[in-house]
Amino acid sequence: MIRALTGFSTRHAWKVIALWAVLGLALGALSPMLLGRVTQSQTGDFLPKSYDSAAALRIAEEEFGVKPDATTVTVLVARSDGKALTGGDQRRIEAEAAELGKRRVTMPREEDEPAFLKPDRSQTPRVAPAMTAPDRSFELLSVELTGSAVDEGVQEVYRTFRDSARAEFAAAGMRTGFTGGLAEAADSADDNRVAALIGSSLVTVLIVLLNVLVFRSVLAAVLPLLAVTMIGAVAAGAVAGVATLTGLRLDVSTPSLISVVLLGIGVDYLLFLLFRFREHLRARPDQPAREAAAEVSGRVGTAITSAALTIVAAFATLGVASFGQFRSLGPAIAVAVLIMLLGSLTLMPALLAACGRKMFWPSRSLDREPRAGAAARYGAFVARRPMVLLLGSVALLGALAAGMTGIRMDYGQGGDSGTAAAATAKEIARALPAGVSDPTTVYVTAADGGTLDPARLDGLSRALAETEGVGQVSGTVLNKDHRAARIDLFLTADPQSARARDLVSGPVRAAVAAHTPAGTSAHVGGTAAVFADISVAVDHDLAVVFPVAAALIALILLLLLRSLLAPVVLMLSVGLGFAATLGAATLLFQHVLDEPGVSFTLPLVLFLFVVALGTDYNILITDRIREEMHHPGPARAAVARAVRHTTPAVATAGLVLAGSFATLATTPGSAQIAFALTLGILLSAVVLSLALVPALATLLGRALWWPFRPTGHHTPTAPDSRLPGGRLSTERLDRCPAGRPVPPAR
Repeated sequence: MIRALTGFSTRHAWKVIALWAVLGLALGALSPMLLGRVTQSQTGDFLPKSYDSAAALRIAEEEFGVKPDATTVTVLVARSDGKALTGGDQRRIEAEAAELGKRRVTMPREEDEPAFLKPDRSQTPRVAPAMTAPDRSFELLSVELTGSAVDEGVQEVYRTFRDSARAEFAAAGMRTGFTGGLAEAADSADDNRVAALIGSSLVTVLIVLLNVLVFRSVLAAVLPLLAVTMIGAVAAGAVAGVATLTGLRLDVSTPSLISVVLLGIGVDYLLFLLFRFREHLRARPDQPAREAAAEVSGRVGTAITSAALTIVAAFATLGVASFGQFRSLGPAIAVAVLIMLLGSLTLMPALLAACGRKMFWPSRSLDREPRAGAAARYGAFVARRPMVLLLGSVALLGALAAGMTGIRMDYGQGGDSGTAAAATAKEIARALPAGVSDPTTVYVTAADGGTLDPARLDGLSRALAETEGVGQVSGTVLNKDHRAARIDLFLTADPQSARARDLVSGPVRAAVAAHTPAGTSAHVGGTAAVFADISVAVDHDLAVVFPVAAALIALILLLLLRSLLAPVVLMLSVGLGFAATLGAATLLFQHVLDEPGVSFTLPLVLFLFVVALGTDYNILITDRIREEMHHPGPARAAVARAVRHTTPAVATAGLVLAGSFATLATTPGSAQIAFALTLGILLSAVVLSLALVPALATLLGRALWWPFRPTGHHTPTAPDSRLPGGRLSTERLDRCPAGRPVPPAR
């Protein structure tokens, strides 16, 4: 089937290219709007309904009219001269707040930007006085906007409101400060805007520069980016379409993560094809380029398909996760990778067929057999000193893996970010409990659906006020029909900190369980409660997803390699690579930088990306080793030839993918994931695929493919054993490419 697909694409190259171009342009224009309709705003919405904080969210929506996608900004208003607020000042603040709450805030838009391409987040905020500092140094206003804090459109609306409010209060002799999740996200985006632009530009330059250095060609440098961009646009539209049809709700960060993944693996797959295409053209200079493209695409397409399916299988396992953010991420990336696979088997072969030998213009490298270079010398070293490489690789990976000692999960987003929003939060915390801008809320309902008497809840309020870590308790508020009540708690800890989560999951929920009146039920909600429940859900998912994903990847490797031993070797190697990467991240961020721990999403995301994407390189090198072992001669010579030909492709592809992930560092809050994924891909490409796996293959020889060992008695000529013109090379197959004798395989 793969050869039929690639063959059709090379025979009808221009038609295939035109079809992808039309789809890419159309879906590229529509995908931002389509994706905007299938994203979900609040993290708590991804929790299963059985969790306590999820139940609290439902009561807040149904009984108190809290919008499920509401986000709150706390505004600090104080006198510019630093004096205490007077009664007149407070009346003026309240009047200005009422006026701001009547104005519709419109989203800025470029004049030439079509309206349908960007969802309109314009809205009228709900503004209300919240609290006054005990020393009357400031008053707080609560501003409710609709939408996710990481949605760029919502951030633009917030900036418009912030600038307007700041100007209004400044005219009245007041200064303002803004804090909360949305304010923090907008400030972080502003602070990192230049870095993000530089990061994306550097990745583009990196890809083009690497391809120019490797291929000495204009088309080979530019076409990978154009092709991947085209396929990525189609993939984004496909993800949005599948999500719309199935009712799947995506996290707002998913589209950007998908684009990074597709850029990396798409360029990788095209590089695999380009390297093999160039090698094939050198060995068979008289073969028509279209025929060569079909032959190469069919051969490499098998490895690419297996590599892509490992990623699809790994992320598809997230469908069994209980945390909705994981459960939606898996199918989304799986669909995107399938589209990239389809593009790799159709558009990319079509480009090779259409360009032919001009793909490598103006380089003349096709006219001559390349001299034995660094890759050939390294292949010879692998064949001569496999034990040295094996022990060195295991020692390096083991040392990094030891960094996992004492690992802690960080489920919050707190910490001193250095933004204006963080400075405002600190100012508030000096006079009021830290959680005043983001309270933890206890919701109480009558078990029989009857009405509630506020007096019956006094005991619960007193118990909560006496609970460790609760700085202040607000009065009981009933809904309109008195069938539900809410009690706001202001914790002494940052609501997004580990301390707040421990307080909610421990003393607060214990007090609620012990003092909730008979005939009523109570649930604890708020940011701290949500993250406390997420920690439980993630721990459950880690225990389920890891073994399921590993089993599926092993099954794919078994079918591809047709061996029982080779998949075990590859899975053990990528498992060691995963442990080393997680250990390095723990060592740097938790032990060196003294952060609360590693991000709660890091182990799962790292496992899926490093194991699935890292397996791509292992599949490429292992598949080539097996191919070379079908040729006559010692197994060590086969490994040397395989390493010689795959080292440039794996090294280049690894650098491109690592560079793509490195750009995530410019996204606020993504430093850990950017570091870990970048390091993990480099370890997978360089240490695992180019050192550990070839060393094991050299030591095991053809036994690696037990029980179906390559015989070595076939006589098809290896592509590198012919010189231009079809003459047989005098280089013996029992010698490594550098010309040095290779000891016989065991």
